[in-house]
Amino acid sequence: MPDIKLPDGKKIPFSKKIDGFEISKKISKTLEKSALIMKVDGELKDLSYQIEKNSEVKIITSKDDEGLDAMRHDTTHIMAMAVQELFPGTKIAIGPAIKDGFYYDFSRKDPFTPQDLEKIEKKMKEIVDKDEPTKREVWERKKAKDHYKKIGENYKAELVDSIPQNEDVSVYYHGKWYDLCRGPHLTSTGKIGKYFKLTKVSGAYWRGDSNNEMLQRIYGTSWPSQKELDEYLKRLEEAEKRDHRKLGKEMDLFHFREESPGSVFWHEKGWRLFQSLISYMREKQNRAGYKEINTPEILDKSLWEKSGHWEKFGEHMFTTTTPDEKIFAIKPMNCPGCVQVFNQGLKSYRDLPLKLSEFGKVHRYEPSGALHGLLRVRAFTQDDAHIFCTEDQIKEECINVTNLILEIYKELGFEKVILNFSDRPDKRVGSDMIWDKAEAALLNAIKLTKLEYKINKGDGAFYGPKIDFVLRDAIGRDWQCGTLQVDLNLPGRLGAAFVDKDGTKKIPVMLHRALFGSLERFIGILIEHYAGKLPLWISPVQVAILPISSEFDDYAKKLFEQFRKAGIFTSVDLKNHKINFKIREHSLSKVPLLVICGEKELKTNSVTIRKLGVEKQETLKIDQAIQLISSQNKYPFI
Repeated sequence: MPDIKLPDGKKIPFSKKIDGFEISKKISKTLEKSALIMKVDGELKDLSYQIEKNSEVKIITSKDDEGLDAMRHDTTHIMAMAVQELFPGTKIAIGPAIKDGFYYDFSRKDPFTPQDLEKIEKKMKEIVDKDEPTKREVWERKKAKDHYKKIGENYKAELVDSIPQNEDVSVYYHGKWYDLCRGPHLTSTGKIGKYFKLTKVSGAYWRGDSNNEMLQRIYGTSWPSQKELDEYLKRLEEAEKRDHRKLGKEMDLFHFREESPGSVFWHEKGWRLFQSLISYMREKQNRAGYKEINTPEILDKSLWEKSGHWEKFGEHMFTTTTPDEKIFAIKPMNCPGCVQVFNQGLKSYRDLPLKLSEFGKVHRYEPSGALHGLLRVRAFTQDDAHIFCTEDQIKEECINVTNLILEIYKELGFEKVILNFSDRPDKRVGSDMIWDKAEAALLNAIKLTKLEYKINKGDGAFYGPKIDFVLRDAIGRDWQCGTLQVDLNLPGRLGAAFVDKDGTKKIPVMLHRALFGSLERFIGILIEHYAGKLPLWISPVQVAILPISSEFDDYAKKLFEQFRKAGIFTSVDLKNHKINFKIREHSLSKVPLLVICGEKELKTNSVTIRKLGVEKQETLKIDQAIQLISSQNKYPFI
C-alpha cells in the first residue's frame, strides 16, 4: 500500500489507499483545516482523489499560488451559479482564474448593470453560507455533448470537442448546480470564504474571435482574508489614477485611432519621451560594446520559412502579395534580419562576441479586444540586440546582459526585479541534445549571478530557453519586460558561421536580448510607475515658464531662449490666464519645474521655481537656476 513522500522528504506509510483529507489530518490539525487541494506527483488533484501507489504529495493551501488559483476558480463557478439563479436563461461559456482574480463569460440578451453585480455578490454570499458540497463526476464524451446541447448550453457542448481524447470529461457539482471543468476544486462552496468582489463587466468575443458572438464578461477578485481584499481594492483604485491612457491625455503624449488599431500616434511631447529613452539606451549600449544596426521592415516569406517563424508564428504576421505574386511579411521580430547582417563578410572567432543592437519596429496581429493602450499594441519598437558568441562565451555574456538589465531598471526607478527561467515548450525546433546544452548554459549563468529565480516549465521560446525579467512597480504590480534567450537553432537554420581557431567553420551561439522589451509598453509602465511624475532627465517638458501677466511676456520669452539653449526642454505659457490657473494646468500636465516670473523677478534678473507637488518656492538668479537644473538634467550613470 502507498508510502506518501512529503515535500520535506518525510515518508508516511499507509495500509490502504488514501486521499488528501487523511494525509492532511495525519500531518497536522492546522493543515487539515486549511487544506484546499493537493499535488500528487506534480499534478494538481482534488483532496478526494484516491492514491493507490507510492507518491510524492504536497497539500496545497491558500498560501500557495496553486491554492489561490483553485479558490478563485471555485469563486468563478459560484458566480456563474448565482448568475443563473438570478437570471434564468443566461448561458455560460468559460470562467478561469486569472492573475489577482477571475472572470466568467455569459451569453445574455440584457446587459449586466452595476446594480446586477451587487445582486450577484449578495447571492454568492448566500451560496457560501449554504456550504454546498462539491463533487466530481466523469461523463462519457458523447453523453456530455448531447446533454449540453439538449439543455441549450451550446458553448459547453463546443468545449467538449476541445477536450483532448486522452483526458476525462469531468463535471463538477456544487450542490445541484454543475459545470464542465477540468478542476481541481475545493471541497465545498463555504471553503472560498466571503472575501471577494465583482469589479467590472466588459465585452469578450467567444474564444477571442471577432467573427463569433460578443459575450458579457464579469470580472472579480477573491482573497483569503478581508485585509488582502481591501489592500487589493486600494491598489486597483490607485491603478485607475495612474492609468497611462488617462495620464497620456493629460500630458498630451499620444493617442490612438480606429484607422490604425494598435498603433500609436505620438505627439511632440510623447515622441520626445520616446527618443529620450532611446538616447539613454543607446549610450548604455555604446559603453557595453554594442554596434547598432537597422534592418528592413518587410522581408520575403522564404526567409521566415527558413527561420521557422512562418510555421510557428505565421498567423500573427501581416502579409502582402506583390503584383509579381511574391509574398512578403512585415517583420514581427528582428532576429532573422540581424542574422543577415552577421552573414555579410567572413567572421572569425576573433570577432566574437559580436553584439548587434537594433531599435526595430515590428508588427504583430493582436485581436482588437486584446489591445490596451500602450501596454498591448500591434506596432511597437523593440530595443533588440543579438549577441553572436562561442559556447565558451555564453556564461560571461549572459552575466553581462543580466547586469546591464538590472543597472538600467535601477536607474529608471525599479528596485525589485524577479527572474523567471523558462525551459523547452512542447512545440519547438532543434534536437533535445541542443536544448539540453542551451538550458544548462543559461541556467548555469543565472546561478552565477547569485540572484533569486523561478522556473516556468515549458514556457521557453520555440527556438531556445530564456530568462524573463519581471519588474515590480510602485504599487506592487509585476510587469514582464526584458528577456534573455539562448538560441542554438536559428543561426544554423539561416547559415550563420564563423571560422574557428582550427580553421573549421562553426555555427555561433546567438543570444536574443531585449531590455525594455517594447518601447511603447515600457513607456506605459513607466508613466504608471511614476503616476506621470517622471524624473527630470526624461520628462518631455522639464520646465514651464509662466509669466504672472502679459506685462512680463517679453521677459518670459527671454528666459525661454536661455533655458532652451542650455539644453533644457522648456515651454512658455503666454496665454491670458491668471497665474493660479496656469500653475494648476501645468501641474496636471506633470511638468516637474514651474518657473514663475513677474515684477520682482524682472527687476532682480531672477526666477521663482516651484517643484511639482510642492507649494514651497525658491527664487534664484537666472544663471544659478539654469546651472542647478542642468546639474540634475543628465543620465543617472553620469
